[in-house]
This record gives sequence, structure tokens and C-alpha cells, in this order.
Amino acid sequence: QVQLVESGGGLVQAGGSLNLSCAASGLPFSSYVMGWFRRAPGKERAFVAAISWSAGGYTYYADSVKGRFTISRDNAKKAVYLQMNNLVPEDTAVYYCARDRRTYSGDKPRSSARFESWGQGTQVTVSS
Repeated sequence: QVQLVESGGGLVQAGGSLNLSCAASGLPFSSYVMGWFRRAPGKERAFVAAISWSAGGYTYYADSVKGRFTISRDNAKKAVYLQMNNLVPEDTAVYYCARDRRTYSGDKPRSSARFESWGQGTQVTVSS
């Protein structure tokens, strides 16, 4: 069973930055697309960003975070990161990382139904 543990959340003022981390343990990590999602108060969980399984591969983002957030991974450390810059109050949410259900996937899944092994989440709060 893959376990994912998120960290790095906190309280930050608008315009600030945070760097979230997700540490994986258990089953193989390096052959899976990894994604970040978030759940804002009163809203459903939403896609934020994802990164392909291969080193130097592709990344893709939700329109709302494009240009402000950067996803990266270190397969040797079994970790995935989300650098968040120029944060706005609308970014306030619990952030989760998850692993694609398919190995060596070549597509760009955005649906939470495609992902599994969800972590417990880390709270990000952006004050105005």
C-alpha cells in the first residue's frame, strides 16, 4: 500500500509563497504520474497540477494556478513538490497529493477518479 504524506502548508499573506512536499513510501513511485489536488471550504476537490513519471517529462496545471505554481519530483527521494508563488486568498484549501492508478501513463489525467493513495492533506491559508 502506497502511503503519501503531505507537508509544508501554513498561513501566508497574499503575494507570499509556500513549498509543499509529498513523501511516498510503499509500492513503486517512479513509474506513476503524480498529482496535486485541493479542496476549498464548501467545494469539491479540484485538480491543481500533475507531473509525468519520467524525469524531465511533462507537467500540466489548472488554469487558475498556471504561471504561479510549479510541480516537480525527485524519484530518488520518492517525493513530489508544489512550489506556490504569488498566492491569493482563493488558493486557501487543503492540498492533497495522489498517485495515478495507471503505471507508465502517457496521458494527462485531471480527474480525481484517476488517482489513488491520497494523503491526509496539508492546510494552506492565504490571508488578504
